Amino acid sequence: MSLPPEKASELKQIIHNHLMRMDIHGKIRDVLAETVRQELGAGHRPLSEEDFMRALQHRGIVDEVMRDLHFSQEVPGTEAGPSPKPATHFVDKEMTQLKKTNIDPTRRCLYLQVLGGKAFLEHLQEPEPLPGQVCSTFTLYLNFRNQRFHSKPVPCACDPDLQEGFLLEVHKDSRGDGSRMVDATTMLSISDPVHMVLIRTDTSSETMLVSSYFLDWRSVLSAPSGKHSMAIELLGVGSECKVPVGVLNLKLELYPPLTEILSPEVIATQQSLERQRTAEKERLFLVYAKQWWREFLEIRPSNQSKLVKIFAQDENGVNRPVCSYVRALRAGRLLDSPRQAARFVSLLGMERAPVVGGGAKQEQWCTLLAFLCRNKGDCEDHATLLCSLLMGFGLDAYVCVGTKAKAIPHAWVMTLSTDGTVTFWESLTAHRYLHHPIDPDDPPLAPQPKPTHPYRTVGCVFNHVAFLANCQPSDAVEVCVFDLRNGSRWKAMSEEAVRSVCAPGSTTSLPPLPPLCASQLDAVGASNQLELELRHLVTEHRKDLGLATVWDDHLSYLLSAALAAYELERCTGVSCGNEEFQDAVRRAVPDGHTFKGFPIHFTHRNTRRAFATSLRSPFCDEIVCCRGDHVRLAVRVRVFEYPESACAVWIMFACKYRLVL
Repeated sequence: MSLPPEKASELKQIIHNHLMRMDIHGKIRDVLAETVRQELGAGHRPLSEEDFMRALQHRGIVDEVMRDLHFSQEVPGTEAGPSPKPATHFVDKEMTQLKKTNIDPTRRCLYLQVLGGKAFLEHLQEPEPLPGQVCSTFTLYLNFRNQRFHSKPVPCACDPDLQEGFLLEVHKDSRGDGSRMVDATTMLSISDPVHMVLIRTDTSSETMLVSSYFLDWRSVLSAPSGKHSMAIELLGVGSECKVPVGVLNLKLELYPPLTEILSPEVIATQQSLERQRTAEKERLFLVYAKQWWREFLEIRPSNQSKLVKIFAQDENGVNRPVCSYVRALRAGRLLDSPRQAARFVSLLGMERAPVVGGGAKQEQWCTLLAFLCRNKGDCEDHATLLCSLLMGFGLDAYVCVGTKAKAIPHAWVMTLSTDGTVTFWESLTAHRYLHHPIDPDDPPLAPQPKPTHPYRTVGCVFNHVAFLANCQPSDAVEVCVFDLRNGSRWKAMSEEAVRSVCAPGSTTSLPPLPPLCASQLDAVGASNQLELELRHLVTEHRKDLGLATVWDDHLSYLLSAALAAYELERCTGVSCGNEEFQDAVRRAVPDGHTFKGFPIHFTHRNTRRAFATSLRSPFCDEIVCCRGDHVRLAVRVRVFEYPESACAVWIMFACKYRLVL
């Protein structure tokens, strides 16, 4: 294996530095002197290189050098699109000490260490996991200025052993400043927090959002040694947003160290000014929103009953304008088209915010990082993410807030094309619907389009720069005209007012939007593993019924074409490849034999759960429990990977057997 010249020189420098620290030259001199004395006393035989190396090995010096010398393998970054600067690497032999072997000294970095957790009292009675035992785990996720990281999973405990180090680049926003190191004054003006999300994963791989915390890291700017230790109290989410869940011990370090530090008073003054400025902007927007709402009600008293959502609570119970949940998001090369983006969003799980006790549903619009880390959320989370991605692809997209059947509140996405076509996108299923409004002024016998979408009413639409409320006589979607420029149909908020609190950097309370990460899933390996496990489950199931099982590997392979066609159809809406699959099956099934196949789709990789769900279908049960002459079974699994380790899992069970007359 050959290394590029720059890597070879870097490796030489690492080895040289390590040998100098060990004082290898002094040890060699001692060994040489002792060896010479011994050899001279033994008859003055000339020393050879072999004698010299044998003496070094005998004293364990070579083993000591190789044992203490560690190499780290660089892992390519997973963030979508080009990062502002190349990633910085370090060899972290001990978590409590930063090994600065390959950090660019011209770039300012923040090294954030997590030194364990305390007082996670909910897990006070959690038993100590045995070696190899599957247990619930904690994982900590971070986002800072377009950089995302996560810790290794650790067992849930009252004092979880979260020991991790993260190297964050502190860079400027303006172009052309990438190569200049930021000074203390510039860093003081960077108000972006480190967003930390703690996720709990249980033994069945279900995830739960434990806490979402925004860390203001700038206290390190006043640390005399360039190092600052702190303990942060994590609070719960949703209805428990005021309840502490645990404490994390952190240590912050700037590298290179600052030549001039700031006083704590200067930092406190800056933070106070930012909070005051944010509070003033939010107060002015609230005053404007109240006045706007009064004007909206004056248009028509029935507007009071329309679902016009101006503010929504995030997971920390903070009220934010709904427009702040949407922002144009580009997926780099991770997604290729708007329809593929819709498919990706639909693969993220649907789960309403948990609530203790009965009553109405818990209000919770998650920040994007919390939604992506948990890999599931409510319909509003899906709709805001899909709208952000569609805007990133250059579409005129809006989130619609209204109701579906049985007056259930719902959110979906709408795009307006340049020719006036209105398309609804259901973020939970990736289905698309063309909207053709019914004209209530048409004669009774005039033919009217029949709605194909499931939506009943719409109260408002919004994106990152616009908020419009439906002021038409009826809020029924089937008669709604989406001419957003018509002030008699839609009452718009001032774009300046929306931008004042929703534009990036407008307020310090606005969390930064994280980039999407590429999947860490090995789709081929996961497909093979699931298929082997399913074959075992089918064989055991038939054995319990007193049936033998014979697998047809060729037929199993042929099923791949069908599964690929199903996923392509879900992504594009175009069906293709079925003819070739049917022809291949006809050739593989002899005359007088019958073929049966049952495809099914999942968004998880739990084999037993998938098999149990499949058997609930009488068609699948008929295939798996097939009896007859020359019965041959087949099963094929295809896992299709998407960003954020979301996946589409297609399984097809099939059998062929000879008809007995």
